[in-house]
Amino acid sequence: MKNSFIAIALSFILLYSCNTPDDTIRIATKPMTEQFILGEMLRLLIEENSDLQVKITKGIGGGTSNIHPAIVKGDFDLYPEYTGTGWLVILKKDSLLPADELYSALQKEYLDKYRLYWIGRYGFNNAYSLAVSNDKARKYHLKTYSDLTRYPDQFIFGAEYDFFEIHDGYDALCKFYDLKFKKTMDMDIGLKYEAIKSNKIDVMNIFTTDGQLSGAELTVLEDDKRFFPTYYCATVVREETLKKHPELKKILMLMDGILTDQEMADLNYQAEIAGNSERDVAANFLQSKGLIKKNKNHGK
Repeated sequence: MKNSFIAIALSFILLYSCNTPDDTIRIATKPMTEQFILGEMLRLLIEENSDLQVKITKGIGGGTSNIHPAIVKGDFDLYPEYTGTGWLVILKKDSLLPADELYSALQKEYLDKYRLYWIGRYGFNNAYSLAVSNDKARKYHLKTYSDLTRYPDQFIFGAEYDFFEIHDGYDALCKFYDLKFKKTMDMDIGLKYEAIKSNKIDVMNIFTTDGQLSGAELTVLEDDKRFFPTYYCATVVREETLKKHPELKKILMLMDGILTDQEMADLNYQAEIAGNSERDVAANFLQSKGLIKKNKNHGK
């Protein structure tokens, strides 16, 4: 009887120890499909390659402005972040550097100021850009932003309201490139693609990993004078978390360079437009890259 009691007590202790907070990695994501997919990728890679459990807090309102102080405080262990956001919003820099130099400076300042690491740039750059229909690109030989200057007051420019208000938005872009448009139209983000398809607008701003870009008959123009900041994505992780779980660094580096702009846009399309779950989209992509095993139940 005594031995049975001891065995039961030990089983409770073991059960509790296997589920301690120290064994759980807490991931935060911003309120956007792309972040949900990336969060699932991180979860799958961590659970596939370690004994750690993962808890995702999905779609935190306010994004970086609320996630950053929370991760510094210790409420989260890691999250996907964009280099331009870290540089401009968190570090409050008002000048830009070439992408590689910016990333190195970002890594140093985040570690010095916040004890946070940037690990494994995923490869894609979710930045602002400009797009025109394929027909107009062919007709007017449009490949770069500078090409638009050859047709002053001829094209109608469409964008969401915020783009006309932000510091590095419409007015700054036009001044930098000496662009002149016939007319501007502000509209909801979801209406821009239909507007350019129906020729209500000729040029519009986009994010380079927009899900709607996949399959759209649009030409994304080259920012040939590098007006827009780069927004490469990588994992921001607490130094304390890496000290507790040193195996994490190698796991997080599995995300390094695995996604192009087009691939990220395709994944966003699969979730946003085709209606697949972010978890399935993430799992299928990682399986296609040989980073997780196929035919495995990933907590669906």
